[in-house]
Amino acid sequence: METVTQPNHIGRKIARIRELRGMKQETLAEKLGISQQSVSHLEQSESLEVEKLDNVAKALGVTRHAIENFSDEKAINFFNSVYDNDFSHSQGATFGNNLGTFNPIDKIVELYEEKEKLYERLLQAEKDKLLHIEELLKKK
Repeated sequence: METVTQPNHIGRKIARIRELRGMKQETLAEKLGISQQSVSHLEQSESLEVEKLDNVAKALGVTRHAIENFSDEKAINFFNSVYDNDFSHSQGATFGNNLGTFNPIDKIVELYEEKEKLYERLLQAEKDKLLHIEELLKKK
């Protein structure tokens, strides 16, 4: 069986996240200060400049990394794991009784942001260590 790797089409990811957020192209266009046609063109783009991607991410309420790493498969797997955990222990409960309002993209974004914060803390710790070593070497 052959697996086909999908290209990292950033515009499709933006469109999918926008849809999951329940946002129309017109709303995103308004937040970005551009026309709806420009949003349509943006969503057809295979890649974007980092600054433009950061602006889109901010308008969507996600990080640039969340857009870059987004996949429907991850979102579905995440939702399925939450569904399995919430309902495997309920005895005969119906779907609507336990779920409430839930947007899987919010949790995915939260996880990416936590990962990003951890990376930043680790990077700062390494910088601090390097600075301390440099100070020790200067004393000798």
